[in-house]
Amino acid sequence: MATLADLRQQFKAGKQALIDGFLAERPTQASAQTLLRRLARHVDETLRALWAQAGMPEGACLAAVGGYGRGELYPHSDVDVLVLLPDGVEAHVPGAVKAAIEAFITACWDVGLEIGSSVRTLGECLSESQGDVTIQTALLEARLLAGDAKLFKQMAKRFMQAMDPKAFFRAKTLESLQRHTKFDDTPYALEPNCKESPGGLRDLQMLIWIASAAGLGKTWKALAQRGLITPFESRQLQRNEGQLRLIRARLHAVAGRREDRLVFDLQTAVAESFGFQGTGAQRASEVLMRRYYWAAKAVTQLHQILLLNLEEQINGSQQGLLRPLDGQPDFLDRGRMLEVASDDLYQRDPHAILRTFLVYQQTPGIKGLSARTLRALYNARGLMDAAWRRDPVNRETFITMLREPEGQTHAFRLMNQTSVLGRYLWVFRSIVGQMQHDLFHVYTVDQHILMVLRNVRRFFIPEHAHEYPFCSQLAAQFDAPELLYIAALFHDVAKGRGGDHSELGAVEVRRFCRQHGLNAEDTALCVFLVEHHLTMSRVAQKEDLSDPEVIAAFAAKVGDARRLTALYLLTVADIRGTSPKVWNAWKGKLLEDLYRITLRALGGARINVDAEIEARKQEARQDLALHSQLPGTEEPLWKTLAVSYFARHDGAELAWHARSLWRHVETQVPVVRARPSPIGEGLQVLVYAPDQPDLFARICGYFDTAGFSILDAKVHTTRKGYALDTFQVIRPEADVHHRDLVPLVEQKLGSALQAGGPLPEPRRGRLSRRVKSFPYTPRISLRPDERATAWLLTISTSDRAGLLYAIARVLARHGINLQLAKISTLGERVEDTFLVDGAALQQNKAQLQIESELLDAVSLPA
Repeated sequence: MATLADLRQQFKAGKQALIDGFLAERPTQASAQTLLRRLARHVDETLRALWAQAGMPEGACLAAVGGYGRGELYPHSDVDVLVLLPDGVEAHVPGAVKAAIEAFITACWDVGLEIGSSVRTLGECLSESQGDVTIQTALLEARLLAGDAKLFKQMAKRFMQAMDPKAFFRAKTLESLQRHTKFDDTPYALEPNCKESPGGLRDLQMLIWIASAAGLGKTWKALAQRGLITPFESRQLQRNEGQLRLIRARLHAVAGRREDRLVFDLQTAVAESFGFQGTGAQRASEVLMRRYYWAAKAVTQLHQILLLNLEEQINGSQQGLLRPLDGQPDFLDRGRMLEVASDDLYQRDPHAILRTFLVYQQTPGIKGLSARTLRALYNARGLMDAAWRRDPVNRETFITMLREPEGQTHAFRLMNQTSVLGRYLWVFRSIVGQMQHDLFHVYTVDQHILMVLRNVRRFFIPEHAHEYPFCSQLAAQFDAPELLYIAALFHDVAKGRGGDHSELGAVEVRRFCRQHGLNAEDTALCVFLVEHHLTMSRVAQKEDLSDPEVIAAFAAKVGDARRLTALYLLTVADIRGTSPKVWNAWKGKLLEDLYRITLRALGGARINVDAEIEARKQEARQDLALHSQLPGTEEPLWKTLAVSYFARHDGAELAWHARSLWRHVETQVPVVRARPSPIGEGLQVLVYAPDQPDLFARICGYFDTAGFSILDAKVHTTRKGYALDTFQVIRPEADVHHRDLVPLVEQKLGSALQAGGPLPEPRRGRLSRRVKSFPYTPRISLRPDERATAWLLTISTSDRAGLLYAIARVLARHGINLQLAKISTLGERVEDTFLVDGAALQQNKAQLQIESELLDAVSLPA
């Protein structure tokens, strides 16, 4: 008889040999299935040997349950077993039985089995399963390993006799809804769980469990024989299940641990284990993830079809809920689900494919597509060819959908879920399931596009006017919403090709507009929006909006008010559609300011800087009077400030500065004032102090240490040598109350500025997994501005704690003066622009040294 040490060695060596062999051979679905079965058999043999040595009581048995019960075991999954005892033999009573069971379970762990065990008598097993759907699910896949076969068969028979398929169906569907909600109801997460996410293996297992509980079959082939799915759907389920199984098995093997999430830091390694290689336009990990998303999408479609059929089979026919739709002989209403009147509708009339979604849009109360319709669409994919795409009737239907007064968001999402959108817009098909490793998009390209479409659509819905009132106000006056929907669909459609996706997308949208009969003016607008969908964001976040030349150049590019309004709406929708973390009130204010200033310029109003400044001063004086400030108290401060100061602050800010500083114009002690930001979350912080080369760096150092992110900085030096700087800052934590932080910031920042001493080293905070896995190559540009009076420093890099402080230290070390800082954070990437001057910048050698030190400062730690 083998000793425990022998069994441990045999088990470990045998398991590793199977995994090594799997990684060494060509990755196929068959190789994964073979591995899972061989691993299960290897564990079977080890458990039987341990059972034989444990001296278990007569009449007991050992059963594999859960996934292991199916005879499949992933490289690092738990081994779930049930020790089943006959009634009358109590495992919890001290004695030989309890000792034998404890010895058996301990031996399992000693051998290296990650075991999940339960010990129950026959009666306990049956009674506990009645109130616990988890136990029911595990027992559905129970498989005898060792011991009394008669007891096992008795348990299996009585368990199935007590099974209530309706209750089990209800429990599993509720459980599924909860699970999907946990994963945001999307198979397109950038780090999906290939077991638990929507479209993952659990969705397929759930269908088999429900079918087994109802006695309808335990395989896809059996379900096809019962008519619940077609033979073609059965093959598709097997193929996509095999693809997910292969990915999960490779993930376990590469990770060397139980890991079901395709996390960023494993995606590349798993992709390379498949033999995928990156190209200039696509990473190896993107090839892998695209395969995963396509499989998950197919599983989502087939899961919905089969689940609806199972519901009808288990809960009874719903024929009584059928009713015809007015004026739509090809479609029926089946319990508020749209159903085709005949299975061969699309074969007889391919025009009905797109008409399905138009009817879905136009029919109040319809909430989805029935299983029959979903199946018909799935089986009609071969009809959606080039001739179908060119058909004038289909093109007219598609444009009609865009021009409908409502329903675009749900209709186009449903079209994407059923693969119709990518088959009609062939260019869209190429970005379905395509990842974006630009550190600020959190959706695949197709999901981002549909999110932007949804955001644009909400601007036109009165019920959502409270979310973005200015956008809703502009949208209400816009004459052709469908043009914005078209721009949303095409703005990122050329991602992943290499080259400028805005220019390539403009070519695609021009072709679409011509094919669909849009006039020259509307076509030109769509092309403009796609080609320049990043322009307004760039100008607002990177350039000085107080500079008349910046506004004039932007106005010349836009051309007219209609284009400006359309571009503004698309820009807001686009930024909001990248990630919940990217949009904030400060970006909203910058964009709105740019819109309003440009609109005036387009209306023929020449920007009169002197008149604008005088208006702001007058507004500030009125504000000061409301706060009981004596007339003229602002003048000592204002006399020390240049025109650029007044051009960069509005009247309310001028008044706030004057109220805060009128007693301290010649102070030698730093003055710090803070208030809740008037434009949204965060704080606005004023710093007034005798200027010194490292002042900006010290301020940034404090904000860094205190955990604040700087959204914007306006830096000015008075004629008397004082720095007057204003910052927009925010604490990223969701539950922070910024108003409560005002006294703390005023006291701590003031103390930090008085402390002096050498500048401390920047703190090195933890990098996010995403930044570590997909680092962004830092880029630095230092060039004279258009007037050659200052220099524009632009830095793009991955975001991290202490970044702005690290930049400021380099500038301070070289005596570089900062005039303006535009801080733009895009998720986990930053694109910061600084207007600077200093003697060192006039020397080529010193300039190269500064650029080199900045690159070192912003590069990620090794």
